[in-house]
Amino acid sequence: MEAQPLYDLAPIARIMLLGVVIALGPLAWVWVRNRHAPPAQRLRVLTLVTLFLTFDLVLFGAFTRLTDSGLGCPDWPGCYGSVSPVGAHASISAAQAAMPTGPVTFSKAWIEMIHRYLATAVGVLILVLASVSWMERRRLNVSFAWPLLTLFWVCVQGAFGALTVTMKLFPAIVTLHLLGGMGLLALLRAQAVAYRLTEAQSDGPVLLNPGTRWVLLAVVGLVWLQIALGGWVSTNYAVLACSEFPTCQGGWWPPMALREGFTLWRELGLNGAGEPITFAALTAIHYVHRLAAYAVMAALFWLVWRLWSVPAMRSTARWLLALSLWQFGSGLTNVVLDWPLLAAVGHTAGAAGLVIVLTGAVIGTRAVPATAGTPHLMASRYTR
Repeated sequence: MEAQPLYDLAPIARIMLLGVVIALGPLAWVWVRNRHAPPAQRLRVLTLVTLFLTFDLVLFGAFTRLTDSGLGCPDWPGCYGSVSPVGAHASISAAQAAMPTGPVTFSKAWIEMIHRYLATAVGVLILVLASVSWMERRRLNVSFAWPLLTLFWVCVQGAFGALTVTMKLFPAIVTLHLLGGMGLLALLRAQAVAYRLTEAQSDGPVLLNPGTRWVLLAVVGLVWLQIALGGWVSTNYAVLACSEFPTCQGGWWPPMALREGFTLWRELGLNGAGEPITFAALTAIHYVHRLAAYAVMAALFWLVWRLWSVPAMRSTARWLLALSLWQFGSGLTNVVLDWPLLAAVGHTAGAAGLVIVLTGAVIGTRAVPATAGTPHLMASRYTR
């Protein structure tokens, strides 16, 4: 059997057309429900719908990775040069017969292709957002920077999606693909808040004292670092290196090979020298993520405490508290119950939720220097 080329662009036009067809549903819904609304509101609603679908795409991407379906179709953008596994029936059957427990099965091929269809539809929606924002930029007096950056970023994310397949689940590429998906969520959330702030009924951003604002920015940085560490754990299949909590392998400091575990440019399952990665390296990957989680949880609780004193930010504080507890619970479930699929996808959902809420808080607030007699100058409004 001939080797399948890694890139086969023959079905790309039909896949793009399918993405347009899928995107027409959300576009029609937004138009029907908001046809009499002001343009800024229509743009904001379309952005929120795109944000919701991108959130679903990130979760389905996690599901694709966790079910080992990332190579269900070993070429890109189609499946053995076809637009769907139906047209690739003979090739998939041959691959499955040659390797029954391998990465190519009909179910995995469908999971992988559905993920690509959804990604194409989200790309179409983001292209529509950028086009409409460009046409309305003067009338609405809104910046075109957010939609332009989002359009650029979805193209970069598509390239990482292709590399994920063609580089055979290279851990650094898969982790960057996850971070790229989270970046799309952040950009769309920022765009939605920016449109909300331009609407006539908006009271503007919340005013925070500089200390609280800096804590917010620091927590955002810590959460992004923790997501990167979590992606590294998942892409290296290091979740089960520690199967107990709070200790690991019967101790508080298990044997770890930090340098080997955090050699970033290497193939899946191998170390930097091209040899099978050691269990001590996988332990290091897992345990560093766990130790960082303690710091991130403490920082989130501190931020929740500071935001609670601002009436307009209490809803945000509640969301952050709930998501923090969700992340702790789903992360603990992954460890003690041997990485169940539902908990693993839920852990990704919690991380995505934190990105969305924190981005909304950053874009929807501004720092104001404290003055005498008003050490905690803050507005009583918050635009979500």
